[in-house]
Amino acid sequence: MTARISFKGGREEAELLSDRLDAAFEEEGGVVALSEAGTDWQVELYLEGDELDPLGARLSDALGADASKFDIEILPETDWVAQSLKGLAPVPAGRFVVYGAHDRGAIPAGRTGIEIDAGQAFGTGHHATTLGCLETLDELLKYRRFDRPLDVGTGTGLLAIALARLLREPVLASDIDPIATKIAAENACLNGVGHLVETMTAMGLRHPRIAACAPYDLIVANILAAPLIALAPEMARASETDGVVVLSGILNSQASRVTAAYRNQGFALETHRRFGEWSVLVLSHRM
Repeated sequence: MTARISFKGGREEAELLSDRLDAAFEEEGGVVALSEAGTDWQVELYLEGDELDPLGARLSDALGADASKFDIEILPETDWVAQSLKGLAPVPAGRFVVYGAHDRGAIPAGRTGIEIDAGQAFGTGHHATTLGCLETLDELLKYRRFDRPLDVGTGTGLLAIALARLLREPVLASDIDPIATKIAAENACLNGVGHLVETMTAMGLRHPRIAACAPYDLIVANILAAPLIALAPEMARASETDGVVVLSGILNSQASRVTAAYRNQGFALETHRRFGEWSVLVLSHRM
C-alpha cells in the first residue's frame, strides 16, 4: 500500500523540507511533490508502506524534530491512474494525441492518436514525465532512425506504442509489474501494433529476451531518478556504440546526479529538456 506524508506552510519552509525529503527517501523510490495550496505551500511524499508507526519512525530518523510537522495517511487500495483518466481531455504531444476511450473519434486530423486504457499501470500522457518523454521522442525521431528500441518501465505501454507507430519496427517493452506488462500488451493490440510490441516482466534489464536482442540503438526509460542511476551500468552494457538513451521521471533537482551516473558509464549528454519541475535527458553512448 502507499502512504502519503504531507506538510502545509510557508513557501521557504516547504521548499526546504521538500529538498530534505527528496534527499532522504530518493533511494527508496519515494516521490516528493511541492505545490501551492491557496496562500500556503504543500509538500507531499508518497512512499510504500502500510503501518503508521514504522513510517513515523523513518520520518523522525530523516528529519528529526521537523517530523512532527507532517501528517501521515495510509491511502486505500484504489486504482488511482484509472480514476484520474476518467474525464481527462486528449493530450497533444508533437505528432501524437493521447486519449481515453471516452474521446474515441474526437482526434484532430493529421495527428497520430494513441488510445490508452490505464488500468492499474502508470503512463497516460497526462503527467509531465510521460508527456515530456513522448514530446522528446517525437522530436528525436524527426531526424534519427532506430531499428532496435527498448522501453524499460513501460507502464501502460504508451512510449512503446509510439515507437512502434512511428518506426514500424519491433519494440521490446519491459516492466517490473506483471499487471503493467499485461495492460501494455492489451494497449498495443488496441492501437494496432500488437504484432510489433513484445512485453515482458523483468527487473531492470535482467531478462533473457532483453539480453538476446542487445545491443539496442535506442533505450527509453520513464521511471524515477534512483532506479535510473542504479540501472546506468546495465544501460551501458545493453546500448550499442552511438546508441541513444532517453531518460525521464527525473526532477530538475535530480538531473545532474543522473547525468553524472551515465557519464561515468561512457554516455554524453545531448539534450536536457525541462517540463515544469521535471526533466528529460537524451544521452548517447560513446564507449
